[in-house]
Amino acid sequence: MNEVVREFLLETQENLAQLDLDLVTLEKEPYERETLARAFRTLHTVKGTAGFLGLMRLQAVAHAAENLLSKLRAGELIFNPSIASALLATVDAIRRMLEAVEQTEQEGSGDYTELIQTLERLKTAEAKSAPTITHAIEAPPALAAPEPQPEPIESRPAAVADTSIRVDVGQLDKLMNLVGELVLARNQIMQLSSSLDDNGFLTTVQRLNLLTTELQAGVMKTRMQPIGNVLAKFPRLVRDIAVACGKQVHLDMDGKDTELDKTIIEAIRDPLTHLVRNAVDHGIEMPDVRQARGKPPEGRLALHAFHEGGKVIIEIRDDGGGIDVNRVRAKAISVGLITAEQASRLSEREIIHLIFAPGFSTADKVTNFSGRGVGMDVVRTNIEKIGGVVDVESQLGRGSTIKMKIPLTLAIIPALTVTAGGDRYAIPQVSLLELVRAGGAGGQPIEAIHGAPVYRLRGNLLPLVYLDRVLQVESKNSAASDAGQIIVVLQADDRQFGLIVDDIHDTEEIVVKPLQKQLKGTNVFSGATIMGDGKIALILDVLGLAQRAHVISGVKTRTLEEKPASTAAEAGERQNVLLFATPDGGRMAIPLSLVARLEEFPRSALEKVGAQHVVQYRDAILPLIDVAAIMRPRRRRPTDKHSGNRRRRTESPTVQVVVHADEGCRVGLVVGQILDIVEESVTTRSRAARPGVLFTAVVQGKVTEFLDVDAVIRAADVQFADDWPSTGARQGAVSDS
Repeated sequence: MNEVVREFLLETQENLAQLDLDLVTLEKEPYERETLARAFRTLHTVKGTAGFLGLMRLQAVAHAAENLLSKLRAGELIFNPSIASALLATVDAIRRMLEAVEQTEQEGSGDYTELIQTLERLKTAEAKSAPTITHAIEAPPALAAPEPQPEPIESRPAAVADTSIRVDVGQLDKLMNLVGELVLARNQIMQLSSSLDDNGFLTTVQRLNLLTTELQAGVMKTRMQPIGNVLAKFPRLVRDIAVACGKQVHLDMDGKDTELDKTIIEAIRDPLTHLVRNAVDHGIEMPDVRQARGKPPEGRLALHAFHEGGKVIIEIRDDGGGIDVNRVRAKAISVGLITAEQASRLSEREIIHLIFAPGFSTADKVTNFSGRGVGMDVVRTNIEKIGGVVDVESQLGRGSTIKMKIPLTLAIIPALTVTAGGDRYAIPQVSLLELVRAGGAGGQPIEAIHGAPVYRLRGNLLPLVYLDRVLQVESKNSAASDAGQIIVVLQADDRQFGLIVDDIHDTEEIVVKPLQKQLKGTNVFSGATIMGDGKIALILDVLGLAQRAHVISGVKTRTLEEKPASTAAEAGERQNVLLFATPDGGRMAIPLSLVARLEEFPRSALEKVGAQHVVQYRDAILPLIDVAAIMRPRRRRPTDKHSGNRRRRTESPTVQVVVHADEGCRVGLVVGQILDIVEESVTTRSRAARPGVLFTAVVQGKVTEFLDVDAVIRAADVQFADDWPSTGARQGAVSDS
């Protein structure tokens, strides 16, 4: 049975039971206004929902009864036994139709015309001053011919009302708190049992652990609801607003099954509604404007809900015009929100966040849906009340992404306990990928690129974060070197990074408690928990930790445009490149996909085999190619006119080498200073000006040459050059067409 229909049956059966009591009460006390109003609201709700579900007979009967109650509520009629009998007959008729819906998902074939006519006749009876009602009836009006007899009995499946029960949310809160305390007690008992050698006691503890786990899962399930209950109304909302604004909008929704606590569902309903309304009204352009900008006339709006880091993330994305940073800055200055001097010091992201200021709006006019400058302020206030945060990122002409990160204010989750600076912290297991140890036997060492620590994990560079440094606590493991460090590999916003900790402990289920208001301003903690020994441990916010350490920044941009081509040569695709400086002060780049490792060798370790420089590397001989020497045109070196001696360059005591490998063959490219590894969209490019260069492009705002690795290797004429596997296929991804 459809979940909406099931909910309607359950709610209506409960309401009809109350309606029976109300009608009997009104027969005795016809002037009881509150009871009369409650009866009217019940039938009004039944009528409206029946129409929504397409139950037309049920809607007609409820509508006729509602009209009669409307006259009674207005004081035009007096409640009397005849009216009571007719309304009670209506309740019976509704019950019969509900029973048919529950059994066959249809409202039956009964004819309720006579009942409807009776209700209409009573509605037009004499005014309340009349001593009696002329159209009184002594018994309930006759109903339609009997429906087919139901199957023999409760052989039928149990009724919805018999299999469901409504519980007050406050009672569930109390039950949840008790289960949380039970979990804490369970953890303490299990920690105690690990130091005892009593098989009988251990068996009892294991049984307690199993029962507690099942109980907590059951109690948590009672409070959880899919976010689809909130999202279900948005297709109609988007359609209505789009029609009213003269726009075309296609709505995509993802993650409807993502479950949230009922109280959180209620808290985010209004903020979500406002954000969707804003996206259609302000974000997405008119069809003719979109076509003039090279976009399809139909705009796209996406609602995306998912779990991340023990929290629920809700994203609202549109491919509209985006937020004009200059316009926001000018409007903020004109209304006195900030001064021109303050605006000059703000980043683009900080300026965009001014839209959350009370009373601020860039709308040219107030519409029926938005433009008054109160919505975004209310959105942020309501989300922060439940301990969540709202972030926004926008690109002019491409659209906007608003992300709501909603914490688990009360939940039980598995987490890994770690130690840093002598204190324990919990990491939600949903963010945990793996554990590795740097250095040691067979392990990779920690490297540094432009002063930032990285770890090469299966060929990929993993940025590293030292937990004690981020939290500004003194490490108790100060004697440890980078070799042997414990790295917890985490996922945050589709990005991976490594968290270096002093020690790791077991994974266990923890009770998440909200932070006190003194700590809510920090973005590295999402809550707190009580460990098995009774001590407090803070729960790390993995995404906030990554942002604090500058591993990732802000909200990741998710565009709604068509998926780009698979090759990096297509304009606009982002790719990872290694940047290095050349001796003449220039900048060059190598696609990171062609880099196996980054090494630094003492110049004294370099040897010569004939004219070829080599170095002993990993039980093999690694040929070295000086990129600058290969690409520098051959010319006579200038001499010092005073000494007659040739000038010699000052050589560094170390050489930085990019190890390139393909099909088992390795070569080391000696480069200048390694600058950085960046993710860049290479769009502005020109043809190469010299051999050994694929093309010239703008990277990080500076002109950069992309190295033709294949050409440099062959130009170097190393011993195995003729057998070297061509890198052209891979480099074709970045070569200039």
